[in-house]
Amino acid sequence: MSESYGEKNPALENALSKSTADFYVPDGRDVLSRMDAYYSWVKSRVRTNTWQYSRTQTSRPGPVITATDAGGRQMEGVNFASQDYLGLSAHPDVLKAAQEALLRYGPHSAGSPMFMGQTDLVPQLEEKLQELTGMEHVLIFPTGWAAGFSSLTGLVRKNDYIVMDRLAHACLRQGAYAATANVFKFDHLDHEDARKILASIRAKDAANGILVVSEGLFSMNADTPDIRRLQEICHEFGARLLMDVAHDLGATGPEGSGQLGIQGMKGRVDLVMGSFSKTFAANGGFIATHSAAVKEYLKMYAGPYLFSNAVSPVQTAAALQASRIITAPEGAGLRKLSLGNTLHMRARFASNNQPCLGIAAPIVLVPVGGERHARLSHSLLMKKNIAAMIVEYPVVPLSEARIRLQLMSTHTIGQINHAVDHICEVLDEVRKK
Repeated sequence: MSESYGEKNPALENALSKSTADFYVPDGRDVLSRMDAYYSWVKSRVRTNTWQYSRTQTSRPGPVITATDAGGRQMEGVNFASQDYLGLSAHPDVLKAAQEALLRYGPHSAGSPMFMGQTDLVPQLEEKLQELTGMEHVLIFPTGWAAGFSSLTGLVRKNDYIVMDRLAHACLRQGAYAATANVFKFDHLDHEDARKILASIRAKDAANGILVVSEGLFSMNADTPDIRRLQEICHEFGARLLMDVAHDLGATGPEGSGQLGIQGMKGRVDLVMGSFSKTFAANGGFIATHSAAVKEYLKMYAGPYLFSNAVSPVQTAAALQASRIITAPEGAGLRKLSLGNTLHMRARFASNNQPCLGIAAPIVLVPVGGERHARLSHSLLMKKNIAAMIVEYPVVPLSEARIRLQLMSTHTIGQINHAVDHICEVLDEVRKK
């Protein structure tokens, strides 16, 4: 490692010190100028190539990508930073469906779905999602974030309770606090802790609602709850369960049913929400329910549905065609390739004495530790033309940074070996500093 990474470089030391936690509550009475200290810190990280955010793609997402970072540095190399688990964003049938929708409907939905903004493609997409989730009714949102946020703000009121896994996605956490002050977090995957919280709530309040929130596949840990047990606990206390299946639906499980299918819980969970941005080659999200009343209520009382433009026709068409591939024999073949890539990558890391977190999934997480090591890893991996997601606080807890590698079914074994070997070399190097 060059001397520029040593302690004699004040700019680098400034970039490697602190975290976003240090700027979350800025000093000063002026709500605009008090952001200057944070901006100065970001600029120091950009200058020293330790800022892993705000990279710009100059090609479509795929196993190989060209991109430019926030400092204008260009790279072309193997890509493990895009969320396209089955590689469907480059599938010719998906591209064709999007092109045809553009010509037929134009690029813009031009209105809320409540005010003639949605096309006749939307009910077709809802039907495919009913098939995938085993739920009777589906409501489509313009983004996955909107779906997650709305699943809480649309159904929970101020006297109700939300009990959620403490690692639930930010859209769910923010939606929870926007809905009620009665938010309780249970230890990650600790169902007995959830049960104790529910028992405590019901001991003092038998009248108001409780919504329990968890995920099918936690993307920062690559682990999953016991969905059946969690659903049983909810019903024991008159609570309802919401499962976020953004990262596993379509990409894993029988017929693409994700952890719901793997655990025999397809169609048996109270509420399901998800996103199209991981496997379905599109923007958008959904909430699935067995209740027609819940669907109709959310249309009026979920703000991002009523007051946002509907998902665009192009995105709807792409997600619809992706869902058709997912549920077809071709989708099963792509999932088989994806699982093979995942198992190979994890085995390759193990042969290099580098542990990975969680279960075999399209996300492979490599622990790094401190933010300093993570930022140096980003810089070196960019120089080696490897695009990976370096994840640090606030996405994960302080000092628990990790590399998140997002596999595609279209990655080759050679690309995986190349990336793993270079990542292990980089981690060995930065850990000496």
